[in-house]
Amino acid sequence: MSAEAREWVWEHSSSRGAARLVLLSIADRVADDQCISWASLSSLAKRTRASVSTVREAVERLILADELEQLDDLVGPQRSTVYRLPLAAEAVIQARREQREEDDDTTVPNEPDSPAKLRLSALRRYGIRPREVPESPARGRKPAVPETGRSRRKPAQRRTGHRHSDVPATGTQNRSEPDLNRRYSSSGAAVTSAAEWQVDPATHTWTRQQGHLDRLGEQGLQAADAKWRAHRADFKPRPADAWAADWKSWVAREHAPGRPSLHAVPGSKGSGAPGGMTRAEAHTAALLAALDEPTGTEG
Repeated sequence: MSAEAREWVWEHSSSRGAARLVLLSIADRVADDQCISWASLSSLAKRTRASVSTVREAVERLILADELEQLDDLVGPQRSTVYRLPLAAEAVIQARREQREEDDDTTVPNEPDSPAKLRLSALRRYGIRPREVPESPARGRKPAVPETGRSRRKPAQRRTGHRHSDVPATGTQNRSEPDLNRRYSSSGAAVTSAAEWQVDPATHTWTRQQGHLDRLGEQGLQAADAKWRAHRADFKPRPADAWAADWKSWVAREHAPGRPSLHAVPGSKGSGAPGGMTRAEAHTAALLAALDEPTGTEG
């Protein structure tokens, strides 16, 4: 019967291009006069030398043209999709009726009344069977598949946009959630102002390990932090790591209450990094501070 189905595709199908190749590949596996076939998207893509997305679009065009039906209640060998060529089936039935009239034979065994009525029992020999539906404890077992099967002639229109109209296009899903870190740097890291930045545990541990907490005392450290925030109030937002490096550099230069700043004494030859900072950390902190501090040359 595949020869008759292919003949119908060659002579009567209006499909073109990839859709025509897909329909011919499906017709090549027609089992009997019901024009039932089976194929997977991957096998059709391999036979037609097309991509899976192209085959999927071709199947949808054929379904819209009523030249192909997808029988969702049936499954083929290796759980492949089952198709039917309804117009080809009608042509086969019509040809047999005309042949019967010419032969004046009023009885043709096992001839279906119409191509829409499927004989599932005849399809089992080809490995086509009803799709198994798992039993749901809440709804119970679904009724058996009817003899005619369930076909999908035309796919439903795809819905676009949001599924729920009350969901905003942007922003957080939960309206009670705060929208944190709204501003981001060009590198993608979250940025914040100096007033919003908080001393993290790692930075606080650094002050204790480097001896700045013992040198300045708790009140002196708080005073240095307040002075730093006052001087950095007008600075542009930065990532937290940049603020931490700048804050460390400030604390390292801060002298203890009642003591002169050794770095300000003329003739001092201390060339090492202040406060136990590495040379790389000191250079980074100085560069970050120079980026935002006024130079006096602004117009």
